[in-house]
Amino acid sequence: MSDRIANPTKNSLENMGEFALIESVFKAGAIAMAQINPENTPALGIGDDCALLKPKEGELIAITSDMLVSGRHFFADADPFRLGKKSLAVNLSDLAAMGANPLGFTLSLALPNMDDAWIKAFARGLFAKANQFNCPLIGGDTCTGPLTINITALGSVPSNHSMRRSGAQNHDDIWVSGTVGDARLALAHARNEWGLHLNDDQLTSINQRLHEPIPRIELGIALRGFVSAGIDISDGLLGDLRHILKASDVSAEIWLDLLPVSCILQEQQNHIRRQCAAAGGDDYELCFTAPQCHRSRIQEISHDLDIPLTRIGQLVNNKRIAPNMTLLDQDGKALDTELTNSLLQSFDHFK
Repeated sequence: MSDRIANPTKNSLENMGEFALIESVFKAGAIAMAQINPENTPALGIGDDCALLKPKEGELIAITSDMLVSGRHFFADADPFRLGKKSLAVNLSDLAAMGANPLGFTLSLALPNMDDAWIKAFARGLFAKANQFNCPLIGGDTCTGPLTINITALGSVPSNHSMRRSGAQNHDDIWVSGTVGDARLALAHARNEWGLHLNDDQLTSINQRLHEPIPRIELGIALRGFVSAGIDISDGLLGDLRHILKASDVSAEIWLDLLPVSCILQEQQNHIRRQCAAAGGDDYELCFTAPQCHRSRIQEISHDLDIPLTRIGQLVNNKRIAPNMTLLDQDGKALDTELTNSLLQSFDHFK
């Protein structure tokens, strides 16, 4: 009797080759999704040299790609179901920042071994998020190697309504969605930083923010056409906002102590709260700029989508050679240069 027959619970994928894995797990998942959401099925999906998409007339294709590497972007023992969800969510967040509707995504996956339970749990999480946002898997690649996940997501946006980083204007308001900083607080707890004392409910809440971010697709679509610039917050709020300032050649004043944070983060020491909110990363909220005349409209969108939208500062005339950011405390006083620079440091993928 063969080992495979004698041990029916033995990993059923470990003897598969690349194409069998694609057929049995990922193509099967894509087919099941097409049956649930047939309206967003690609013209040609998994199984050929390329997928084929047919965008609507008058729309542009938005393309984004993110790589997640074990030990760098996630812990080696990360829950594969949650990891599958997050892997797609971070790409969908980029589409949201452009105001794009999801069309589909590709997955390239390097696996150190064929772990049946891990792969199936990862695929369940991946397709759960894909179904939630009607974003089908349309292709990809697999191989052996250090655990690495690379997803390329595609979306469509009306040609004149994409939210780019380069459109911000002097005197525009600066806004951010939701709350920021909880993901960094969760990471700090996992690393035993700052001597944090958090109860089980608080840990559950902040870990949810770290491991299962919510891409703001609906918000991005609602904002397009009248906001001047936008970006998603992946590497830290202020560090990411600097990309808008540079692309638009503008400067900004930020009301540091008015950054929206959860009750959990609000209870922490001032320096922890500021560090997490301003420079934490992994928030996947949207930061955007808009003319002051649209304040009421933005508040209506906030109410309709039940998403808090907070005005955190204003763009000002750029009187310097390079765009500048001034951080103001609760009394309206500018922070010193050293503290400001420490809060402007975004996550560096090479450090």
